[in-house]
Amino acid sequence: MPLAIFALTIAAYAIGTTEFVIVGLLPTVATDLDITLPLAGLIVSVYALGVTFGAPVLTALTGRIERKPLLLGLMGLFITGNTAAAVSPSYEMLLVARVLAAFAHGVFFSVGSTIAADLVAEDRRASAIAMMFMGLTVAIVTGVPIGTHIGQIFGWRTTFWAVAGLGVIAFAGMAALLPKTLPRAVPAGLLDQLRVLSSGRLLIVFAMTALGYGGTFVAFTYLAPILQQITGFSAESVSLILVLYGLAIAVGNVAGGRIANTNPVKALAGLFLLQAMVLLVFSFTAAAPMPALVTLAALGFLSFANVPGLQLYVVELAKEHRPGAVDVASALNIAAFNLGIALGAWLGGRVVESGLGLGTTPWVGAILVSLALLLTLWSGALDRRANGALQAA
Repeated sequence: MPLAIFALTIAAYAIGTTEFVIVGLLPTVATDLDITLPLAGLIVSVYALGVTFGAPVLTALTGRIERKPLLLGLMGLFITGNTAAAVSPSYEMLLVARVLAAFAHGVFFSVGSTIAADLVAEDRRASAIAMMFMGLTVAIVTGVPIGTHIGQIFGWRTTFWAVAGLGVIAFAGMAALLPKTLPRAVPAGLLDQLRVLSSGRLLIVFAMTALGYGGTFVAFTYLAPILQQITGFSAESVSLILVLYGLAIAVGNVAGGRIANTNPVKALAGLFLLQAMVLLVFSFTAAAPMPALVTLAALGFLSFANVPGLQLYVVELAKEHRPGAVDVASALNIAAFNLGIALGAWLGGRVVESGLGLGTTPWVGAILVSLALLLTLWSGALDRRANGALQAA
């Protein structure tokens, strides 16, 4: 792999860390800024919404900018956002800082994946993209627990300073290693994206993505306070538990891809069913340390196992219903993942604020995943009906 790919991987690692590390730091941030846990949870929602709505708009607006200056500008915005988060004097300023970092996130992955593919031979494009996205996976396994541990010892602001430092390293690596001139694809405009959103079949899958992926975040957003206040773990133990959760995510992501290779709809139906059941079980096991850890490992495995199948299914349906906008459909599904994070984190906050308590967030998440399961079964029935009509014709 060209060294430039590794510079992109470092950037992906930094971005993945800043997106998810806030989950482990919510109690610390809430205490320091003197806000409630539901308000702190909105920090997760605002970031995800920044990715959801900022990515398609900014990708369309920056389509004519040369690729290398664009990536360096995005990483500069990322560094600015995380530095602003580190020095934020108030909750409101922290939200603004998170939105700035989120804008960089969405466009970076959209542009970075195409650059990674262009840096290698045609038969190695998938491997190059996988290498870049490995930074995101490794961030969940190592960056999030390490960042949580740093924040608990030295304060949450130190974590954001460290992430900004990773951004500086990624900026220097891309500046030194990326070629000055990179091919630029024809940009997908907002009208192209709207045409994809006019497809009812694709909208069903986008809803499956948002509900199925977002259901986990109803509880995951508040995982640190759940483990401390309900299970009884110390704050220091949470960072180690996040390592276990991250490893389960990595395994689940790989296994989910293999399971969904031949029949994504069937695989998604099974995964969503198991995911809803595990979330429901977590409502009861959260009170005991060992059962909680076993359940969390299963939840980590299932929460990302649906990602490959959802992406594959969107691509398959886009080829059939919107063949001229497959890339746009894929990008919008990424937006749907982040919309799900925002929805899950917001709903979890409302549950906690309502007085139902932290312990009810897992089964509320199970309801969202169950809705995704129903949509999956409906979409599969529509596929079978369409195939039957084709065979009859």
